[in-house]
Amino acid sequence: MCSYRNHLQSIDDLITTYEAIRTGFVALALEKNRRATPFVAEARALKEAAAQAESPVELLKIKGIEMGLLTAAGLSDKSLAHLMSEDKVEAINGLIKNFLEPAGANFPEELVFRFLLTRGDTLGGSMRNVGGALAQRKLTRAILSTLTIAGTRYHWQHSKSKKWIAMTNNDSEIELSLRGISWESEIGNRTLIYNLTVPLVRSNVDLCLFNLAPAELAANKSSAIEPSVVAPYVIALGELKGGIDPAGADEHWKTAQAALNRIREAFSTVGHSPLTFFVGSAIARRMAGEIWNQLENGTLSNAANLNQENQVASISRWLCSL
Repeated sequence: MCSYRNHLQSIDDLITTYEAIRTGFVALALEKNRRATPFVAEARALKEAAAQAESPVELLKIKGIEMGLLTAAGLSDKSLAHLMSEDKVEAINGLIKNFLEPAGANFPEELVFRFLLTRGDTLGGSMRNVGGALAQRKLTRAILSTLTIAGTRYHWQHSKSKKWIAMTNNDSEIELSLRGISWESEIGNRTLIYNLTVPLVRSNVDLCLFNLAPAELAANKSSAIEPSVVAPYVIALGELKGGIDPAGADEHWKTAQAALNRIREAFSTVGHSPLTFFVGSAIARRMAGEIWNQLENGTLSNAANLNQENQVASISRWLCSL
């Protein structure tokens, strides 16, 4: 029996329900509030410091709030790296003259409002990828659980340090900073890496499963792997789309399908056919029909709706068994 038949019996099983969409939007809202918490705390600290000044120009005498003033002036953290000291002074003076002084006695509140406007843009930028981050965490937790209940020890790669860390008895929340997972099965070594640029495909792939140990994988040290190790050692490549908005479902599938087609075409040139799979949060009926047809004709090896726990668990077991 085909692996996807373990959790999918028809097109309807793939379609995202209204309840799942509602739950997804709530999860995004909670995550947005979590990410906003540091910005709110910064704004409170800035307001407290600004309250010591009797006039806007006296803000220049208060030590330790320069970054807050620059942010209120509309400068992002990235832009500051490209500015000279005199540019920063000019920006702060412009903030004081054009916005804080006209606010009169309410200049501390005006300062905080403008600080939060800039921080809001920063938050908005980070939220564009939050669906994908939440999706990766959910799938990761399912894979880790699959390995744990099977008694399989694993190592995981930290997304920032790139170091591989051995499994411990307390692995709570490691999915927040995890980039890869490695384990040893009866078949051999397995390493799963997220968001990897595959030279043979010449683009980023969401999930890459190799029959290599971390030490044998160049991805252990960089975001790319050597072309020489690609074809023979690639087991499966997949696309993961975490956006929950139904309005963007078809676009997510088009993007994923194009990526999967590039993968198949690229590997066919070297006579290799890795398994391909798709996991998505927002799956509409027409999209579900196309996915189902590709599963039935063998174009896709597996697929799952990220909102269905049984499907996530099943495709995780499939990945761990390859």
